[in-house]
Amino acid sequence: MKRHFWIGIPALFIILSLAACNNASENATLILATTTSTQDSGLLDELVPLFQEESGYTVQTVAVGTGAALKMGEEGNADVLLVHAPTAEQAVMDAGFGRDRLLIMHNDFVLVGPSDDPAGISTATSAAEALSLIATAEAPFVSRGDDSGTNKKELAIWQDTPFTPNDSKAAWYIESGQGMGASLMIASEKAGYTLTDRATYLANQNNLTLDILFDGDGVLLNIYHVITVNPDKWPDNNYAGALAFAQFMTHADTQAIIAQFGIDRFGQPLFFPDAGKTEAELLTP
Repeated sequence: MKRHFWIGIPALFIILSLAACNNASENATLILATTTSTQDSGLLDELVPLFQEESGYTVQTVAVGTGAALKMGEEGNADVLLVHAPTAEQAVMDAGFGRDRLLIMHNDFVLVGPSDDPAGISTATSAAEALSLIATAEAPFVSRGDDSGTNKKELAIWQDTPFTPNDSKAAWYIESGQGMGASLMIASEKAGYTLTDRATYLANQNNLTLDILFDGDGVLLNIYHVITVNPDKWPDNNYAGALAFAQFMTHADTQAIIAQFGIDRFGQPLFFPDAGKTEAELLTP
């Protein structure tokens, strides 16, 4: 029997953990498809080993854009998803590909760019105005262009501007087709702008010549959910392991780890725990 790292946890969770260990002996591998931000920020390096020690499962993490992660779930190529594109997530749930969807945490998106801010976005009053200023100045802007949660958010903001750079193939609009860490490096090298989650920016800022120039708009809220892939669609998938991971992520002790993650390195948390809350609560000013 594995030793539990939680102190004083409820008896029910002990029972669930023991059941997970028994299931793990039958199907010991769990495939987690997740966004690159949870990997690039270092959060999964903190949490996955704890889950593996507690549950007995071996986690194979596939860090891709949220769009690709959701596709993996739809195709039965993942057991559990950790993603951040609520509208696209709900579509997956409505189509019956997800069984459980649990709110885990949030942070926010920010617009970063060169410290001299040639497009002047630091004076903007909204994210849409900031992107409009970049487009008007034709300053380099690096889009992930990968159907990730970050890319989905960026494209949604462009819809509130007069510009459609991804359709017009504007020379200043650069689609990296890569994860957030790599896209930040490209923006830094080109003295350009990009939209990023705050956690990945802070985790990489020592290697970048980019500053946070715009934040605080409510549309930049970045919400993460865990979704278990529906075993009715994919009966050979590891639903027991997926449910164990979802329970681990929402447990109070894991939520406490999330709340503290990043404070020692950056003087601020990179994520804010939300288990037990509703998305509507987060969206209420």
